Amino acid sequence: MPESPLSASPYEVLGVASDADAAELRLAYRRALRTAHPDTGGDAVRFHAVQAAWALVGTPEARAAFDRGIRTVAPSDAPHQTWAPPAPRPRRDSRPLARSYGHPGGLTRELYLDRIREWVGRGVEVPDPYDPELVRRAPRDIRHILADALAEEATARALSTLGIAYTVWHDVATDAAGPGLPPKLDHLVLGPTGLFAIQSEDWGGPVSLKRNELVGESLAGERPIRALAARAKAIGRAARVKPTALVVVVPDEYAAEPLQVGGHVRGATVALVRSSRVASAVREGLPGAPQIGGTEVMEVRSRLQATVRFA
Repeated sequence: MPESPLSASPYEVLGVASDADAAELRLAYRRALRTAHPDTGGDAVRFHAVQAAWALVGTPEARAAFDRGIRTVAPSDAPHQTWAPPAPRPRRDSRPLARSYGHPGGLTRELYLDRIREWVGRGVEVPDPYDPELVRRAPRDIRHILADALAEEATARALSTLGIAYTVWHDVATDAAGPGLPPKLDHLVLGPTGLFAIQSEDWGGPVSLKRNELVGESLAGERPIRALAARAKAIGRAARVKPTALVVVVPDEYAAEPLQVGGHVRGATVALVRSSRVASAVREGLPGAPQIGGTEVMEVRSRLQATVRFA
């Protein structure tokens, strides 16, 4: 199963329909491998993607397992892997966690469930809205919503490890909603290294930071930093505080660098961060971003606690 709802399926990587017969699939694999091979002018990343796709569907057993929604060969009654919300797990350590409020990814998952059921058809029963085969067939905009929910949840798990010196609010409502602009900020983090407005995204493709805005083919005209700045400004105005950092978090494979820091927008430092790097980026602070003293942290926290509403 693809790690992200936006990941190309093995069939898409090989350029065949999901119901292609074995001979057609093998022919497509050989053609794709020849085209992608670095020795013939191809791309190494594409070459490895073709090999990975073949590993998933290249044998009848592996293909049957993939089509059932699992990665490896398993009995036919094996449970499907799914993008459903994970069950709570007991903690394995006693280290204090950051104070956290709100429901990360909650509103986005609600939107996904509404859209996937609308796409399937009103009145049609959907036993498992996270079934991998159903998700793979859904339009890209619906898969994008689910991918964003997963990204939000991953960031929330990372931020929870910051420790008791930090306070995190998730799914914060703002009045900055507009066309194409969700009415929330994914994460707001306060600690001695600053006040971070953070948005978690998965566009299914690489992005980079250029002139204080994200660029990339997968963005389809979006201006994420501009939208994030509008949300942060709305929250800051309501609470009479000033965010010190505007951060967009993406899956590791979609950012060329672990941390890319830009300039300033409305006094806040702009950054693009890999998902695996977000906690350390917040804990260490962004280069050029102002930090907040102990007494000021308490004052800002009080203002935010009295102001923050959840989406």
